[in-house]
Amino acid sequence: MAEVPTTWTFLTNHSHVLLAISKTPGIKVREISDLVGITERAILRILGELDDAGFINIEKIGRENRYAVTSDIPLRHPLEQHRTVTELLEMLSTDVPNDKS
Repeated sequence: MAEVPTTWTFLTNHSHVLLAISKTPGIKVREISDLVGITERAILRILGELDDAGFINIEKIGRENRYAVTSDIPLRHPLEQHRTVTELLEMLSTDVPNDKS
């Protein structure tokens, strides 16, 4: 059976943007776009939505923006509301130990 290319992922673009910002607060929209694999326009829309919902703060420094994740906010879906953004990002950022010894 031929392998079918995967066109979906378990995490949303919103969570991918949050993860990118949490790792690099000074990251640029173009860099987020390259990491997530969507257009800069889509990244700007997501940043606006995350800001409006209180998940991030956007600070203008000169001509550039600096992003900060507001980490104690609960996740939005009823199945995940008992968890915070911090918990999600910690889980996604944890390196898996290499067990190939």
